[in-house]
Amino acid sequence: MALNDDIALLSIVPLFADIGEDKLRLIAFGAERRRLSRGQQLFREGAPADCAFAVASGSISLSRTVRDGSIEAVQTVGRGTLLSELAMISFVERKFTATAEEESEVIRINRQLFRRMLEEYPEVAAAVEARIRDNLQTMIANMEKLAPKFG
Repeated sequence: MALNDDIALLSIVPLFADIGEDKLRLIAFGAERRRLSRGQQLFREGAPADCAFAVASGSISLSRTVRDGSIEAVQTVGRGTLLSELAMISFVERKFTATAEEESEVIRINRQLFRRMLEEYPEVAAAVEARIRDNLQTMIANMEKLAPKFG
């Protein structure tokens, strides 16, 4: 795929929506493409995460282990989804196992590349911080809606 295709893909990822094309070009240039065969695991739940993956094509199923040891399907995601976005900023574990549902392609964005982007472009850091803050507030609001069911 061409660099311009990767830039177009990154521009539809919500975390990168407010980042200019010139800066997306730097991310795309430093990122690595990976092809996955149907059934191939991209990463496993509990593994250390040092990068995020943007789904370029195909579909990826996310699953997790529940308390009784069984595997629970969480959701299936496709083009434009960013998996493990916090791994670009800090040390975290994978919360799910990600498996290709079909022939798929992802773009791997490593922590070092992303941190460099944040250091060199404070406006990008501000936009990313705002996006993460919004995501956390949405998650908290959703959890508060569930609280009465458990109280």
